[in-house]
Amino acid sequence: MAIKSIVSLIAATAALMTPAAAFAHTGLGETGGLVHGFMHPVGGLDHVLAMVMVGLLAAEIGGRALWLVPATFVAVMALGGALGVAGLPLPFVEIGIALSVVVLGGMVALSRETSMLAAAGIVGLFAVFHGYAHGAEMPADADGLAYAGGFMAATALLHAAGIGLGMAVARLNTVTGPLLVRSAGALAAVAGLGLLAGTL
Repeated sequence: MAIKSIVSLIAATAALMTPAAAFAHTGLGETGGLVHGFMHPVGGLDHVLAMVMVGLLAAEIGGRALWLVPATFVAVMALGGALGVAGLPLPFVEIGIALSVVVLGGMVALSRETSMLAAAGIVGLFAVFHGYAHGAEMPADADGLAYAGGFMAATALLHAAGIGLGMAVARLNTVTGPLLVRSAGALAAVAGLGLLAGTL
């Protein structure tokens, strides 16, 4: 795939997924069921960037990390969602979500040798905040299992998009491919700093 095609694909995907508001968890509008649960993660730039960065990070590490790192995120996110539904207090949720974009984008941008276990631990930590945001904003009359299934499926698909992007770019030459991946991570980290500034 040509570089121009990859850039066009990234731009088109970003345009389709970016809403007028930057955050998915405004608490506005009717939510419930599978479709609304699915739309919650893809409706916010912070969630989309973090999920795609998880996929890119997994692709950079390769091997078992391709499934273990995203699976860790989804599993821990489900636990965070349960905490949110239960109404247990978790401080600094929005800050944690914005920091996840900064840190995960930075990890992809720096392209350092990251162990699979370290990556799983870091994404697991941030997954708590993302899951909590989804769970805390689920309305009381929503079908909890369907809603959770929706946001978990959307998250897994965003991870898969990041992995697919990472693997597609890796087929380019040894200079261009890594440069594109690092650039995507750097852009995400900068966007995360903007999101973080908006929460402070």
